[in-house]
Amino acid sequence: MQARKDMDPKFQWDFTHMYASDAVWEAELNACVKDMDRIAAIEGTLGNSRESFKAGIDTMNEIAERFERLYIYANLHRCADGSEPKHQEMDQKAISAYVRFSTALAFMEPEILAIPEDKLEEFLAPDEMKPYRFTIENIARTREHCLDAQRERMLAQLGDVAQTPQDAYEMLTNVDMELPKIHDENGNEVQLTAGNFGVYRESPVRAVREEAFNAMFGTYKKYINTFAALYGGNVKQDQFMANVRGYGSAREAALFRNNIPVSVYDSLIEAVHENLPTMRKYLDLRKEALKLDKIDMFDLYCPMVKDVDYKVPFEEAKKMVKKATEPLGEGYQKLLDKAYSEHWMDVYENKGKRSGAFSCGVFGVHPYVLLNYTDALDDAFTTAHELGHAMHSYKSDNTQDYMNHDYCIFVAEVASTVNEVLLTKYLLKTETDKARRAYILNHFLEGFRTTLFRQTLFAEFESKAHEMYQNGEPLTAERLTALYRSLVELYYDGAEVPENIAYEWAFIPHFYTAFYVYQYATGFSSAVSIATHIVETGDAEGYLKFLTTGGSDYPLNELKLAGVDLTSPQPVKDALKVFADSVEELRELLKEL
Repeated sequence: MQARKDMDPKFQWDFTHMYASDAVWEAELNACVKDMDRIAAIEGTLGNSRESFKAGIDTMNEIAERFERLYIYANLHRCADGSEPKHQEMDQKAISAYVRFSTALAFMEPEILAIPEDKLEEFLAPDEMKPYRFTIENIARTREHCLDAQRERMLAQLGDVAQTPQDAYEMLTNVDMELPKIHDENGNEVQLTAGNFGVYRESPVRAVREEAFNAMFGTYKKYINTFAALYGGNVKQDQFMANVRGYGSAREAALFRNNIPVSVYDSLIEAVHENLPTMRKYLDLRKEALKLDKIDMFDLYCPMVKDVDYKVPFEEAKKMVKKATEPLGEGYQKLLDKAYSEHWMDVYENKGKRSGAFSCGVFGVHPYVLLNYTDALDDAFTTAHELGHAMHSYKSDNTQDYMNHDYCIFVAEVASTVNEVLLTKYLLKTETDKARRAYILNHFLEGFRTTLFRQTLFAEFESKAHEMYQNGEPLTAERLTALYRSLVELYYDGAEVPENIAYEWAFIPHFYTAFYVYQYATGFSSAVSIATHIVETGDAEGYLKFLTTGGSDYPLNELKLAGVDLTSPQPVKDALKVFADSVEELRELLKEL
């Protein structure tokens, strides 16, 4: 694998859009740390008058924006090459400074909550205070869970320590842990990496995907006790924070932040459980299409349609995403051109680069998108997905002020998945070859399996793992692995469940952000509804309005702008109906082939 310095900079991020050099970043970091004295001067003044309240909030937002950019700059360098000691040092400096900043801010929420409700309403009444209302009212909603200033400061000081399980996990999996070599389709020995695992997992040669599967999860098995200790520490931390703030559970605490009823989480799991027989039908269809006597977990990712060469080079993927998103209008198309030309994306894998893909918004600059592109069709969908995030960030950043720009996790996966569904619909509309159409339809169904079903499985694992700890059960490697295996057997009834799949839970980095993954499933359901409406009616107005809302309202209200009401289980049920219909459509298409 190539070192980053040897890669073509044409396909790498341009960090100078944030800071001209690392030296400029360092100088700004030092200046920002010194400016924290301004925050200390605010403490005790927020309740004095409307003017002091506004001035204090403005000062904190100004410094917060600067610290956020400093942190992102350092973190993106570490993501680009975590093996570089300088990047590790920059990241640690930024985290430490950000923790000091968070600690300095610990007085803010308790002080706001100490202002009598009628006085706070008086402060927020004038039109000039409109940009502050939602954030402040959302803080006021937390009165019963907020501690006094001293204890809030103590909790803030835990921030650096609290990062340890995730930091250790990332260093172990991205830098220290060595994966074995495997054999490709031609029998050549090749190095397995986090980036190419998906390619070999999709191999049409069963022996290749089986070897890749066992090599990857067999390696995780070797370290499973370490992973259990790291994840267990994360769960304990989640429950500690929930306890000290007076929540009934860590899950309730996580959902409360976005004002999401726990019933939304439970109804998602219930709806998916009700539709597991359809998953069984899909697995039976996959087994039949692949002409297998039995279907194993390592048979789930390879295309069901054989002899379809569907390589998508990166330049072609860029064009496909533009064509697919034409229903979103000319403005959206121009933003894609901007992303392509201004180095928003870091495209190819290099030594020390973080695995997977993500998009990170930078207020006042532009989003940065990380890919590990390998020319597979799935990579084209990942590009569309991450650019959906990027457009959401860009539009919100350029519509809202800093205080309201950042959309919450609950709606974060909607825009990304809308792009994926639009790409699917575009390809199905334009492709005439039956085999390739079946391939695309198979990919669409895999979106349901891996996003709606699989992420719900993950969500149920998280919920049960936290319940285990809350009930006094030890989170040992044996118990966590047994729990995960039981859920795989439930969700994939009809498939063979080999030993190594039970260690897959340790492969999922999102578990270190508790109760995140269920939102992939609710987001996917919302996206299917939104994209279908746009394609069928040509009306994207409500959706484009949604993209500009950032964090200016509660997420369930923001989604209603796009025509989706997740307080009802109907969007999830509607999505599952599309899945069932698509299984039958693919079944008929495969008969014709």
